[in-house]
Amino acid sequence: MNASVITETLSTPVLDRYDVIVAGGGASGLIAAVAAARSGARVALVERAGCLGGTATSGMVAQYIGLFNGTVRCVGGIGFELTRRIEAAGGSDGFRRYTLAEASANPVTITNFPFNPEVVKIVADDMAREAGVDVLLHSRVVGPLLEDGRVAGLLLENVSGRRALRSRMLVDATGDAVIAAAAGVPYVGEEPELRDKRQPLTLVFRMSNVDVRAFRAIPREQKRAIALDGLQRGQLAWESLSFCSTPGDTDAICLMSRIHGIDALDGAELTRAEQVGRQQIKTIVPFLRENVPGFEQSVLAGIAERVGIRETRRIVGRYTLTTEDIVGGKRFADAIALGAGPMDLHEAGGTGVDLWMPPAPFEIPLACLLPERVEGIVVTGRAISATREANGGARHMGTAMCLGHAAGAYAALAATQENPAVDKLRQLLRSQGALVSAADALAAADENAVEARPA
Repeated sequence: MNASVITETLSTPVLDRYDVIVAGGGASGLIAAVAAARSGARVALVERAGCLGGTATSGMVAQYIGLFNGTVRCVGGIGFELTRRIEAAGGSDGFRRYTLAEASANPVTITNFPFNPEVVKIVADDMAREAGVDVLLHSRVVGPLLEDGRVAGLLLENVSGRRALRSRMLVDATGDAVIAAAAGVPYVGEEPELRDKRQPLTLVFRMSNVDVRAFRAIPREQKRAIALDGLQRGQLAWESLSFCSTPGDTDAICLMSRIHGIDALDGAELTRAEQVGRQQIKTIVPFLRENVPGFEQSVLAGIAERVGIRETRRIVGRYTLTTEDIVGGKRFADAIALGAGPMDLHEAGGTGVDLWMPPAPFEIPLACLLPERVEGIVVTGRAISATREANGGARHMGTAMCLGHAAGAYAALAATQENPAVDKLRQLLRSQGALVSAADALAAADENAVEARPA
C-alpha cells in the first residue's frame, strides 16, 4: 500500500442541470451570470465565499478601475448598470479623478469608482436574484465533469458534502482557471522560472475615523517623502500610501501591504501570504497614525477576508492578447469587450510599480476567452489568454465586467447552438448596452460622458 496516495471511489449526487453554470462570483462571474440569465439561459452561480463580488467585497479592493480610458468610458451594459445601482443604494458618491500610486515614482491619474464593499454585497445579491440566477455560496469548485472531452458541468463541495451540477456551457470565472486547467485546457503561469517574477499579493485593510480630506490636501512630494521614510524604517511594504475612501470621507481602505515570493496556487503558501499580510498591517497601522496627516485618530476597522492576487494561470486560447495589440490599437472582427488600462505591473521582490495608460481603449477578441480544443467552456477574468504584460492592463475589475458580460452572453447562445456566430453575439451584447469595439466607445464618448469629481 502506498502511504502517500489514497484511492477513492465516490458516488456523487447530481443536484441539478443548467444551461449555464458560472464558477466564481467576482466582478466577472457576477456579470456573466446576470448576462446569461438575461439572455434566456437557466443559470447557476457557484462562489466559495459568503458573498458575491470577489476582489471588490471579500478582497476589500473598494474601487472599480478600468472603466475609463482618459475621458472615454469603456464599460457599458450590465457592468455600468452595477455602478449606477451601487450609487443609488448609497454605496458610492460616483466616479472620481484619482491618482493611482501617488507616492510612487510614476503615478497615473485615472477615473475610478470608489465604493463601500458592504453595499456592493447587497447590490450583487439583488442583481443575481432579479435575473433569476440560482446562487450557491460557501461552495468550493472541485473540478469539471467531462463527457467525451467536453465540459459537462462541475463538482463542488460545501457543508452538504460533495455534489455535482450538470451544464450545457460553463463559464470559468475562478480567476485561477480552475475548471479549465483541470479539463485539460493548455495554460501558462506556473513555469518554475516565474517563481521570482510573479507580481506580489496585497492584503487590504480598512481604517476608520480618518480625515480623508486632510490627507488629500498634502502635496504629492510630501506623500512620497513620507512613503520613502516608512520604507526606510521597515514599517511600510512598498512605495505606497494608496487608499480609496467610502462615502463621507471618513474611512480609508488601504492597499499598502505587499507580499512577495508566493505561489498563489499552493495552499500552504497562500496561507503564509495571509499571515505575512497581517504582520505587515501590524506595522503599517501605527506608522499611519504617527506620521500621516489625517490618520492621527484612525482605528483599524477591518482586514479583507482574503488576500488579493494579481496573477496565476492564464489559458492558451485561440488568440493571445499582447502589449503590441494594446498600444497599437489593433482591431478585431470578433471584438467583444474593451480594456481601458492602466497597464499595471507591480515589481516582483521590490517596492516599485510600473504604471502607464494605453493611448486609447483597446479591443479584446472572443478568441482570448475560448480554449483551442476543449468544448463546453468559456474563460473570463484575469485568466484569459494574454501575455503577462498585456494581462497587467486587462485584469482590472472594469475590464473583467466587460469580459464577463461577453462570456455570459456567449455561453447562453452556445447552450442552444454550437459555435454561435460572433456577429450574433455582438448584436446581443449591444442590445444589452455593452460597448464591444473601440468605435462603439469613441462614437458614444459624448453621450456616455460621466462627471468625475476630484478625489
